[in-house]
Amino acid sequence: MLNLRKKILVAIDGSPQSDKAAEEAVRLAVGNQTQLKSRIFALLVLPNSPTSTYTDFVPAAPMTETKKWNELRERIFYVVEKYATEHDIPLEMIVEYGDPADRIIALAKREEIDVIVIGSSGKGFIQRKIKGSVSHKVASNAACSVFIVRG
Repeated sequence: MLNLRKKILVAIDGSPQSDKAAEEAVRLAVGNQTQLKSRIFALLVLPNSPTSTYTDFVPAAPMTETKKWNELRERIFYVVEKYATEHDIPLEMIVEYGDPADRIIALAKREEIDVIVIGSSGKGFIQRKIKGSVSHKVASNAACSVFIVRG
């Protein structure tokens, strides 16, 4: 079996499940013992627009343009950045806006990703039917392998 460099996409949202997915993504990259190192793409998908209330008269600035963004970004990407640095794995951190499942699938296609690593919140049947499941949508529609990490 050929074991060439892999492009690994990990979905990040700051939750414990995404932290576990980040750890697994780094393990996958470290397990590839060739001269060509695997590369990790860590993707954070933010909502298209912030939730507004009837008292909002001026649209809010996008999350990435707020004063708290750098602190928040560091917290969300902390685990994947820490493990990738410890194991000398190339890491690209990406922030996009939109539907999480759609953005994950689009980035995987655009970058020709070999495997997507994503955490599962373990929602019950009813919650999954009402809210949907990002991991289920990604697994059902991605053109590459999907590694679902259970929390």
